[in-house]
Amino acid sequence: MYNEKVLEIFANPRNVGEIENADGVGTVGNASCGDIMKVYLKIENDVIVDAKFKTFGCAAAIASSSVATEMIKGKTIEEALKIRNADVVEQLEGLPPQKIHCSVLAEEAIAAAIENYRSKQK
Repeated sequence: MYNEKVLEIFANPRNVGEIENADGVGTVGNASCGDIMKVYLKIENDVIVDAKFKTFGCAAAIASSSVATEMIKGKTIEEALKIRNADVVEQLEGLPPQKIHCSVLAEEAIAAAIENYRSKQK
């Protein structure tokens, strides 16, 4: 069902964990669908200097979280907001159709964490 790249990232995910005193935290998903994704951001001068995640879910959800956090490190907030679920799927070299929602959760978690950061700035 999963390609080799997804399985490799699932077995060895990057950026797992929490950032203490994170500048932005976003949680998406719900227990009923089985996938919950939480993204933590450290931001300096509108640049994401670190990103970590905690995900409860399937291999696709964990791989999507790992790839998404890798993709946004070093990017400005605006650049990070332009990352779409299709970009995550491309980095994973594809996901089964029934697992595309996992890449959507990654996109939404990034947006939620940035929204949380912005709300604290006001």
